[in-house]
Amino acid sequence: MQIEKIITRSGNEIAYSIEGEGSWLTLSHSLASNMSAWDPQASLLASHFKVLRFDTRGHGLSSAPADPYSLEDLAQDTYDLFQHLDIEKTHWLGLSMGGMIGQTLILKYPNLFHSLVLADTTSKRPDNAKQMWGERIAKAKAEGMSAMVESTLQRWFSEEFRNTHPDIIQTITTGIETTSINGFAGCCEAISKINTFDRLREIACPVLILVGEHDHGTPPEMARAMKAQMPRAFFSEIPNAGHISNVEQPVIFNRHLIDFYTGNGFL
Repeated sequence: MQIEKIITRSGNEIAYSIEGEGSWLTLSHSLASNMSAWDPQASLLASHFKVLRFDTRGHGLSSAPADPYSLEDLAQDTYDLFQHLDIEKTHWLGLSMGGMIGQTLILKYPNLFHSLVLADTTSKRPDNAKQMWGERIAKAKAEGMSAMVESTLQRWFSEEFRNTHPDIIQTITTGIETTSINGFAGCCEAISKINTFDRLREIACPVLILVGEHDHGTPPEMARAMKAQMPRAFFSEIPNAGHISNVEQPVIFNRHLIDFYTGNGFL
């Protein structure tokens, strides 16, 4: 995978890679991760699409300006990347934070996406969002990102998966540990303010909502509520998966993607 970089209009460096040919498909990862989180999907999707992966501001090889950030900041970084690559329209696949960025983008640029896949994400902040995210920011700043590993892995994956896939868990651990504190804190602040639920009915393109059966952070009941708001939305719950369902159940996740793209005439 060849990594390139651009400088956005706000002066941030965003790292990205491109694989495959066809219509554009953009992949957007979760908090405390990077573009390698899409390795279980990349080769399959690149056989059908021109796949753009990128590291969100403050993650991976992208720069990490001082926090806080907003979802609008993260969306604008992405839009600047699209303009650099002359992307006028793309499919979007976003997981967790990536799904929030996708919602923010499509509500600002309604004609930007052919389709939208929202995986393990939300459109409404919980009542305790300020306290919950504030505590995580404070811990990361006081103790470093290594202190965030254990609790994050417990939220993301089942105990069985953590015990039976040590190599994958080590890769994920490294991604968490190497996320900059500025980037983590800034993006925590951004996603703590997600509030798109009442506007979801404005999204007119085909939408697929995926959620792990055991995702407690962005639970199935929220995913179902989001589905009900959108006129062209499809919903699937992924069994035996937590928050990072594309890694824990890649075969099922990938099958849902291909069925969605095929069923809507994109393949």
